[in-house]
Amino acid sequence: MNYIMNKILTDLRMLRNTNPSVMKPLNLFSFLFLGIAFAACLDQGDDTYYISSSNGDDSYDGQSQERPFQSLARLQEVELKSGDKVLLASGETFTDPLILNGVHGGAEEPIKIATYGDEGPAKIHTKGHMNAILIENSSFVEVANLEVSAQVGAEANDPEVSAMRCGVLVKASQEGLYDHIYLNDLVVKDVFYEAQGFVRPQGEVNTANGTQNYGWGIRVINITDSATINDMVIAGCTIQNVAHTGIKLTSRQKNQTYGITNLKVYDNEVLAVGGPGIQMSGVQHGHIYGNKVDRSGSPDDPRKWGRGSGLWTWGSDRVLIERNRFTNANGPKDSAGAHIDFNCSNVVMQYNFSANNAGGFCEILGNNYNCSYRYNISVNDGHRVKGVNGGKQEGKTFWLSAFTGKNRTRKGPYHSYFYNNSVYLKESIEPKIAIDRVANGVLIANNIFHLEGKTKVVKGDQWNPQTPGEWMVDDVIFQNNMFLKESSWPDYYNLKDQSPTYGDVGFSNPEGMSLEDFIPTNTELVKDKGIEIPQLGTDSIGLVYGLQMEEDILGNRIEGLPDLGAIEIQGSLD
Repeated sequence: MNYIMNKILTDLRMLRNTNPSVMKPLNLFSFLFLGIAFAACLDQGDDTYYISSSNGDDSYDGQSQERPFQSLARLQEVELKSGDKVLLASGETFTDPLILNGVHGGAEEPIKIATYGDEGPAKIHTKGHMNAILIENSSFVEVANLEVSAQVGAEANDPEVSAMRCGVLVKASQEGLYDHIYLNDLVVKDVFYEAQGFVRPQGEVNTANGTQNYGWGIRVINITDSATINDMVIAGCTIQNVAHTGIKLTSRQKNQTYGITNLKVYDNEVLAVGGPGIQMSGVQHGHIYGNKVDRSGSPDDPRKWGRGSGLWTWGSDRVLIERNRFTNANGPKDSAGAHIDFNCSNVVMQYNFSANNAGGFCEILGNNYNCSYRYNISVNDGHRVKGVNGGKQEGKTFWLSAFTGKNRTRKGPYHSYFYNNSVYLKESIEPKIAIDRVANGVLIANNIFHLEGKTKVVKGDQWNPQTPGEWMVDDVIFQNNMFLKESSWPDYYNLKDQSPTYGDVGFSNPEGMSLEDFIPTNTELVKDKGIEIPQLGTDSIGLVYGLQMEEDILGNRIEGLPDLGAIEIQGSLD
């Protein structure tokens, strides 16, 4: 019944948008029908179904712990309703997949899938199935406290077939509005398409996203222009040891409409995945926070892709990425802590800790509008050297690229704001920067660049590398940054600070890996030395989350003028 109500609402929205004049005579009938449907929903019960692989039987009714179902497949014969619960026996292992197709709970009473008992999470460990958990064309469903893995069956799958294996797959394949899919406290691990011993060709890692079959951790896919996945939450999950991306969301971005809206991804750990840690395409209104991503692009299994940033966005709008930790990203290309790929707008990276990522720290690609890195700490990012150990791109401290796709016109990025970041690079890492000559609107202010090596300028290293020509970068505010020494930024470069300062801010413990290790001890160099961040002259928007900040990366309140870098010095200098 909830599906019927959702379907009616979706149809009414579409009709209103295409022919508003038709709506008036339909309003009374539509709302009368909705009232009848709603009354019918009130009569639905709240049933609980138990499943136990050890003492269940599919001939049971499944509605008590004494008479549980045995298989997850039996669940497909049950018509789940609003408020229903499906509980899997704690500590037990299920080898068939959990499939929810066309299942709809209610806004006040979602359908919940979880574990019962005190022996730890129930385990769904499939072999030979394409997904351990599949949620398709469904809404108001919550899945929590399960352990999931998905691997090849007794025989290896045909590597010529284009396919993917997922720990959890959420999919929209029919038109409609699919609300409220929550994935909480899941462990997703060991997801591979191929059997152990498979070795990928050497050149596969250099392809854009991989051309072969892989295992993925949590995937959310909307393949239909007339569908929307809304209010999607992935929280408190651990994703580790999968062949490609840990958490990946994919949808359209067409005519300023997006197929995934109101997304939250928070408090997850993504560890040793073969591709990026977290990646999203076609998302609008996202909040990504409190996640820890370590060793994205891991090459520790030859079935893994071996390349990937901790996080990256593509074709997305209004995504706030804050208070995450991105460390040890690996790969011959990209593989930054977090980067903003092309065709995005209003993506803001703030309060993040980024360290030891091969590809670098700041990476904003072409046709991006009003994106920002602010109040982040970067430690020894960009250590990759082109031509060394398979490196195909230089690692970069700061990169503005106009790349918009292979053989496409380079443009932007537009109105990029980079301020109050603390950047530390030890002497053994050569700092490198790349700014495309057609970038437009650049603000670089209030940063600490503690770069012990001599900085150099490099090209963008993409399909259409930056070609020689007229320097066209316009609308620039580059001022009030603290550099360790004059060689920390090339004095011959077209883009340079108009009012730099120099000195060692004396980070508390630059060999450390905590935020507090990068509190400046030479406080007189940074205290109240910042400027209020202005809006670029050609920019009518600024940042959708506001340009002025109220607190620093540690949560300290900013009083008066901001200090330099990501940490506000507490107390008076007197």
